[in-house]
Amino acid sequence: MTVWFARLVSGVAFTAALAAGAGTASADPKSIAVLQGLDKVTARVSTFEVQIDQPIDFGALRIRVRHCDRTPPEERPEAAAFIEIDELRPGQEQNVLFTGWMFASSPGLNAVEHAVYDVWLLDCKDPQTPAPQE
Repeated sequence: MTVWFARLVSGVAFTAALAAGAGTASADPKSIAVLQGLDKVTARVSTFEVQIDQPIDFGALRIRVRHCDRTPPEERPEAAAFIEIDELRPGQEQNVLFTGWMFASSPGLNAVEHAVYDVWLLDCKDPQTPAPQE
């Protein structure tokens, strides 16, 4: 299956899921994804914000968020983001690890499979919105 076809199928499935549960309200696009990453070697958990289409490096991973949605306050809380994650290796080409939708309510649904790093979505927000409290 080609990458563009997988993205298309993921996008259609996400849109259908939102339409089925959203009623008359729809998801609000946001400009920042709040992600959390675990370095399994050092056991450090990092929370970082990624702006749409602005790549960020986390260890040997390059993370790019293409789209981030959050349901309105009157709906069940949910954030979903379309994320691309590549592994950077010195002297080699980037290795695509993950391309697809991540959901804040189900971090294990579309997990990044990497020996050293885990990455998951916490929330989608706009610049003026405070970070989620844990």
